Amino acid sequence: MGFNRLKDGEMRKSPDLIAPIKNADDEGAAMPTGTQTLTRGLAVLQAVAGGARDLKDIAQLLGTTRSTTHRLASCLAQERYLRFTPGIGYVLGPKLIELGFQAREEVSLSVVARPYLEQLAEQSGDTIHLALQDSDDVLYLDKIPGKKGLEMRSRVGHRMPIATTGVGKALMLGMSESEWKSLYEKRSSATSIDTSRLLPKRSWSEFRDQMRAYAKGGYAFDLEDNEPSIRCVAAPIYDASHAIVAAISVSSTLPYMPLERMQSLIAVVQGAAAGISGELGGNPEIIGSGPD
Repeated sequence: MGFNRLKDGEMRKSPDLIAPIKNADDEGAAMPTGTQTLTRGLAVLQAVAGGARDLKDIAQLLGTTRSTTHRLASCLAQERYLRFTPGIGYVLGPKLIELGFQAREEVSLSVVARPYLEQLAEQSGDTIHLALQDSDDVLYLDKIPGKKGLEMRSRVGHRMPIATTGVGKALMLGMSESEWKSLYEKRSSATSIDTSRLLPKRSWSEFRDQMRAYAKGGYAFDLEDNEPSIRCVAAPIYDASHAIVAAISVSSTLPYMPLERMQSLIAVVQGAAAGISGELGGNPEIIGSGPD
């Protein structure tokens, strides 16, 4: 999938990076000893993460002198938080990679996502799902039943074919079309679905065209593909590597989920997914643009 990334040497124009670091006197109260140095050090990391590569650019963003900036950058490089490469300048160092992986291991997706799922459930009144990919299936990690008393086959710990569910299609948005086709064909042999009560199965070309539209918009629908009269609106969740790691959905029955309402729910579900993505270090503003 395509993502908006910074070009070499281009600095991200974030207000957090452009605003100079304030002195303690600016706030009218003294900060604890060392706080200003720590804050400046973190600002150096943010500046480099935003694309600043030399001392001049970093100093300009921080509002510090070149000598102060050099001391901060040298200290961070010594501790491996930054790395200086001749011809390129300062880049983020290996220590941050180590800490990033450690932080990821300590994050529980279900725990992080739960507040967003609860808010989505309160806002929509419908059933909410959180799921991830498990081979050719989706594995449900969490479920909040809706307020309308409707029963669905989904259960926490339950698996369903990835290509027939809304959350499954959202998980597929970052895949190639050859992967789409493989999963599309495997859903035909799935034994967990009573196809006799479903709508006629879409042809591969129809499924592919539908997935292309979903990938472009960064969402997916389940239009009674997995369970009779059940419709879903789903969106993917990204981690810090821009990979899709999970998906969420809002589900209800046909009378409560006409196409007009499904369209209106896209932005709502994407907003919740973006919030969870941000908690995982992902870019909350990422929108799918189709497979590579």
